[in-house]
Amino acid sequence: MKIKRIGIAALALLLCAACAQTPAQPPPGAPGTVTISFDFERQSGYASNQFAVWIGGMDGQLIKTLCATEFTAKGGYKNRPGSISTWVGKAMGVSDFDAVASATPKSGTVSYTWDLTDEAGNAVPEGKYMFLAEGSLRWENRVIYAGEIEVGGKDATAEAEHKFTFVGEGNQPALDENAPECGMITNVKAEYIA
Repeated sequence: MKIKRIGIAALALLLCAACAQTPAQPPPGAPGTVTISFDFERQSGYASNQFAVWIGGMDGQLIKTLCATEFTAKGGYKNRPGSISTWVGKAMGVSDFDAVASATPKSGTVSYTWDLTDEAGNAVPEGKYMFLAEGSLRWENRVIYAGEIEVGGKDATAEAEHKFTFVGEGNQPALDENAPECGMITNVKAEYIA
């Protein structure tokens, strides 16, 4: 009886060894990374300093969240629905909010790197992607920076363009482009390194 069990075990090991010698194929997708950087100027007062950085498809779908400030990602969006609301709407049910939560940084240049995978960890195909940074400037006032970056092939850099949304609420007036809060996020860039 012991000989039969050993024989079966040896056969199983031989079969597994044969399988292990078949070279694994790398997943399809572009090698390299994309680093998104911007200048961040921490603001004083309530209802500001919240931001998210993410990668989107050209169709607008969320591919991967790189960072979201802790207050919002840890549930603050429930109390302040205007806090980085575009990202919250796209990431709800897609991103692991706890995994992307990050403390609000000090003023200076910040950067976040995308490893060219989606939220499930799968490599993405070569092609064009959107890189986005959304900031809550003060209450309902916000800015979204958006740009396109080509991944695959040669190294590339791109700059994002911004769009402000100014909204007054209750006793909180709407900001305008001259408000100091509009300098919270500036110079949003992406760099692809093959």
